[in-house]
Amino acid sequence: MTNLPQLRFKNLGINTHKEAVIYMRSDCPVCRSEGFEAPARIQVRLNGNTVIATLNTIDSPLLSMEEASLSTYAIEVLQAQAGDILHLSHPRPVESLSYIRDKINGEELTKPQLSQIIADVVAGSLSDIQISAFLASSGKGRLSYQEIMSLTQAMIDVGTCLSWPNKTVVDKHCVGGLPGNRTSIILVPIVASFGLTMPKTSSRAITSPAGTADTMEVLAPVDLSLAHMRRVVEQENGCIAWGGSVNLSPADDMFIRIERGLGLDSEGQLVASILSKKISAGSSNIVIDIPVGPTAKIRSIRIANVLKQLLINIGKALNVNINVIITDGSQPVGRGIGPALEAKDVLAVLSNDKNAPRDLRERALILAGMILEFSPHVEAGAGKSLATSILESGNAWKKFQAICQAQGGMFEPPTAAYTQSIEAKYSGIVTDIHNHHLARVAKLAGAPTAKAAGVELLVHLGTHVNAGEPLFIIHAESRGELEYAANYVAQEQPIISIKKEER
Repeated sequence: MTNLPQLRFKNLGINTHKEAVIYMRSDCPVCRSEGFEAPARIQVRLNGNTVIATLNTIDSPLLSMEEASLSTYAIEVLQAQAGDILHLSHPRPVESLSYIRDKINGEELTKPQLSQIIADVVAGSLSDIQISAFLASSGKGRLSYQEIMSLTQAMIDVGTCLSWPNKTVVDKHCVGGLPGNRTSIILVPIVASFGLTMPKTSSRAITSPAGTADTMEVLAPVDLSLAHMRRVVEQENGCIAWGGSVNLSPADDMFIRIERGLGLDSEGQLVASILSKKISAGSSNIVIDIPVGPTAKIRSIRIANVLKQLLINIGKALNVNINVIITDGSQPVGRGIGPALEAKDVLAVLSNDKNAPRDLRERALILAGMILEFSPHVEAGAGKSLATSILESGNAWKKFQAICQAQGGMFEPPTAAYTQSIEAKYSGIVTDIHNHHLARVAKLAGAPTAKAAGVELLVHLGTHVNAGEPLFIIHAESRGELEYAANYVAQEQPIISIKKEER
């Protein structure tokens, strides 16, 4: 290794999320001697750790001739410290690239080929462009049933797989695309207080105003170590933690980042994503919610049914019991959109507040009931009634507080410093609420990074409104973000459509 070209590490603090990038001067001795030009792939070694990074060149004094910098992800992989000596070389040819080319040409890939692609994705051997090529060639029905099953298994195999002492381990997942649909935080304490094991690992937002982990983080710590997560589950039967901290299906995290950027929406990839995460968490029985609506992620019953059958069949092949429910995705759920606002809705439901959002409560009880029916002690059809009694007795609220304390303490949701109401221009009946545009408003207001930011929805489909009556309230932590979101509302097509009253 001492014969490899070397540069001294300087941290420029550049965050590229999960992409490994190396920054070098284009006229430095290593680039000249090795013929490195952007966007070459370079193998970087440090203290026994290795990453393959994409080269970005700098033509300024930001780096000296003897220095190189790394993206934050590459720094984490290499455990680099300022002043460390980086050893650089050309990477070996990546065999899985030939498999990706085969897939581009329409060939069906074998299980070993898919396993090699996933291994190379996690190892960082494939660039974002190469991963994008694989995802694009696998989208829109281009994966066979056998390929989806092999891909799911490969994604499970490269990460951590949890196991639990109880035979029945339950979980729930929603395919997404519906603002405010934060049922998981409600149903986990219902299910856990009954006695079933539910180690809920959730994601943070990628393009939405809040993921389950973002909302739960307003109320309790979610960045738990595997040991801490186990202690919480052993003590309380359940947890609500961020999945990224326990290395479940790491390839999926990389795929999601690129899929969102490309705007890809593949049923096969979605099935592999969901099942690899849930099976890695040790789940044996899973309820999956598929909201369908004109502005939801899944927009037709036909696609929902295709997805449903794939999930059930592949789950069965992998020895997991899947129960799928197709729900109404025509409008947001609850009132809050954004971490703190959603958290307030969740607390209202759990504490049996009479003003709690009824739609959020009802969805959570239906899903909790389906999960409870996985128990051999609960008869088919009796789950929702049982879930309702657990909620109304206050046991779910007590269990939720206990879970929060076990995870590190329970917090009070913050309140935004700035708000602005968006009012109806005329009287009439609300006929349409655009999920995507409303979520966009919440994001422009600062969510999910600004925890108190988001949108408070005051109407639902069928609501009668008078001219000048508030439709929703934008919440922001800074005046600039509030104006940014309000300007989007003014410029966008109607986010909430109203059928004008006839006089």
